[in-house]
Amino acid sequence: MGDEVSDKEGSGWLGKLTANQGKAWLAGTALLGTGLVAGGYLMGDGLVRMKQSDRAVTVRGLAERDVTADLATWTIAYSAKAGDLQSAQAKVDSDTKAIRSFFNSLGFDADALQPTGANVSQYNENGIPTYTVKQRLSLRTTDIKKAEAAVKRQFDLVKSGVELEEGSGMAYTFTKLNAIKPEMIAQATKDARKSAEQFAKDSGTGVGSIKSATQGYFEVTARDGDSAGGWGVSDSPYKKVRVVTTVEYYLD
Repeated sequence: MGDEVSDKEGSGWLGKLTANQGKAWLAGTALLGTGLVAGGYLMGDGLVRMKQSDRAVTVRGLAERDVTADLATWTIAYSAKAGDLQSAQAKVDSDTKAIRSFFNSLGFDADALQPTGANVSQYNENGIPTYTVKQRLSLRTTDIKKAEAAVKRQFDLVKSGVELEEGSGMAYTFTKLNAIKPEMIAQATKDARKSAEQFAKDSGTGVGSIKSATQGYFEVTARDGDSAGGWGVSDSPYKKVRVVTTVEYYLD
């Protein structure tokens, strides 16, 4: 009989334990389910917000400005040939005097014209030597009007017997690019935003802040005509500065 009581007590204790474990398991399952639901909601909401934040548009903005060069550089290359070195050198020296006289007559200071290179070569043809002496001078001035006047009379040098070679020509440079860069970048960015606003208007959204931006190279070209310079071709002092920026905007 005592064993029977013990078995009943043991069965009751075991039943209570099993019941408690069941309740705990149900509670844990409920909590886990709630956590999964809440986590799923938060994750889903986060994905929606992340997707919305990725809404962006990429546009380009252009800025252009007409400028006038502030530095003129005229390279003058000439040469002379003769059967002996002394004669060839004498011809080059004579041409140098003619070139300096030409620029002096146009009102340029003597130190505005500087030698930038010289070369002597010799070859034989049928046993007869020929010497070639090459000379290069460079004129640098900030007086653009005077430089233009000089270019218009460049053939006066040819008429005086100076043999101008390939590589001769006037080049005009705009040296104040850094001073106008900030304004032009701002102008290009403003132009880009206008394009973004038009896109947003057409798609029924709004334009937010800048997500990323890339600045292109500043390009300086002749406003009119050829900008290559060179013998017989004159560069233009009237330039066009151009820059393109690429901007990515968030869409609201």
